[in-house]
Amino acid sequence: MDDVTLTASWQMWATFALVLIAVWLYFTERFSIEATSVLILTSLLVFFGFFGTGSEATLSASDIFSGFSDPALITIMALLVIGQGMFQTGALERPTKRINSLLKTAPRRTFFFVFGFAFLVSMFMNNTPIVVMFIPVISAMALQLRGSASRLMMPLSFICILAGMTTLIGSSTNLLVASTLERLTPQTVGFFDPTGPGLILAAVGGIYIVIFAPILLPKRTGEDGRPMSEGHQYIAQIKISDDHPLIGVTPKAGLYPGLRNVIVRVITRAETKLLPPFEDALTPGDVLTVAATRQALRDLMASRPEYLRGMLNIGEFENIDPDLPNRGSIVISEAVVAPGSRLIDRSIKLAGFRQNTGCLVLGIRRRSRMLRENMLDIRLEAGDTLLLFGYESDTANLRENRDVLLLDWATKELPDIRKSRVARVTFLGVIALAAAPGVPIVMAALGGALAMMATKCLNIRQAVRALDMKIFLLIGAAFAMGIALERTGGALFIANYVVDIFMPFGPVALLGALFFIIAATTNILSNSATALLFAPIAVNISAQSGIDPLTLVLTVIFAANCCFATPIAYQTNLLVMGPGHYRFSDFVKFGLPLVILLWVSFMIMTPFVFDLPA
Repeated sequence: MDDVTLTASWQMWATFALVLIAVWLYFTERFSIEATSVLILTSLLVFFGFFGTGSEATLSASDIFSGFSDPALITIMALLVIGQGMFQTGALERPTKRINSLLKTAPRRTFFFVFGFAFLVSMFMNNTPIVVMFIPVISAMALQLRGSASRLMMPLSFICILAGMTTLIGSSTNLLVASTLERLTPQTVGFFDPTGPGLILAAVGGIYIVIFAPILLPKRTGEDGRPMSEGHQYIAQIKISDDHPLIGVTPKAGLYPGLRNVIVRVITRAETKLLPPFEDALTPGDVLTVAATRQALRDLMASRPEYLRGMLNIGEFENIDPDLPNRGSIVISEAVVAPGSRLIDRSIKLAGFRQNTGCLVLGIRRRSRMLRENMLDIRLEAGDTLLLFGYESDTANLRENRDVLLLDWATKELPDIRKSRVARVTFLGVIALAAAPGVPIVMAALGGALAMMATKCLNIRQAVRALDMKIFLLIGAAFAMGIALERTGGALFIANYVVDIFMPFGPVALLGALFFIIAATTNILSNSATALLFAPIAVNISAQSGIDPLTLVLTVIFAANCCFATPIAYQTNLLVMGPGHYRFSDFVKFGLPLVILLWVSFMIMTPFVFDLPA
């Protein structure tokens, strides 16, 4: 054995040790993901800087950091910006609210339709913002059906993960594996190459979820066994504008359809005040004084532009144009009237609050009693809470205002629904371009991200915030480890080992073994890092076994997406853990059988969907 071989062999075992240490650090979370990723990159840089010189197995600094310039990582970052644009504009809120409104008439059909809609969107979009959007919808469904959110939250996450298996851009994992295949072979992964077998696995997983979720998932509400509080109610006003969807709507049992979770207390029509129970249809110019929670008011504003106009164009706000130029993030916040404030004993209208602060008062809450007067005529008292609407910069300036005390913890960004249609068109355009032959996905994704910013669906700060540094550094470090395994011969070593053990039992057994190893690893590490570690190994197994590399790469994609058995396996699992009141063991109990079922299903379908050698 020559010196080069000895050196390469030693470097290979050292690389194996580094990879195992990295997996242990990521799993134990002894350090943050960012710190661990930087540590791995630094270790590789130092190791190959001292021991790689003059060897065939050397890695330069350019090689180690090449993952950060890889088109797959750039595509993932661009797709995160596009997803943030969809979230920022509330592009999916209107259809989800409409779906939720059907619960009363057809609860079971609506239930399946909601999950079907989440599945469909997750096929073409990063599923993290989708889960974020659907969590409140699922919570409302649970209350409406008198069920438990714990029976629905985990299925939401799992359905979105299953959808990610079905197209090339459905998951970042798919893009990373496809990038490795393109780097190591002349082959590429087509946009719909994972769709056929991915839909089969998704169907199997969906059937399992429908049957076993009511059996294996716990029925929990809150820590005290009761649903969470709906929150305090504010007095607010809605003006029925000329194009308002409530024009001509007549009350049913004294309540107006279209005003969910909102109590109409007074209707001002010209100089007349109408009190409940209401019998008349709403007409243009009517001003509704309503009592509603902050969330209910937010939902109204996010549902349709007409509601937004109706809540802003009242009294002193008559000339407000909801289509005014975008000046940054729109937020909804709360502020308390301070003792000694100049607002005390003055109405919002007389105080000129909007002119002085740039913020609109959407509602007023008084702890001692529920008010019935016109909101703009209420004389403020110390301790009154104002529900505010405005640009983030104007709201931030209230920290220096001595008349009100801004509650920073209550400040939340609102979707800018003025751009929701533009965001939807941009998203559909990206999908069409990505699926079109001859158009690189990175080009379509970057074009979509640029379009989101150019059309003011989100600003630069929001776009930068969407670039998750954890994902960025984790993928960069995983790229570096994968390249180190390739260059030192570690990927070839593992490939030979796996082929020698399982190939005598046939290609199905070989693919099944690879699927099982990857599926186990992805629940300990993460799907992206697992995919990057095993993609070069899969390509080497192809060279040793004669199996089409595309078949092996798809195996890596499907197995790496089987991140169901632990909450740390995928970020959407962590997102639903709180709202679903889950424990770690709940994921093992419900997710582990799903992983095993998908593994068995993959082995059964493999001879029928892949062209395997005899």
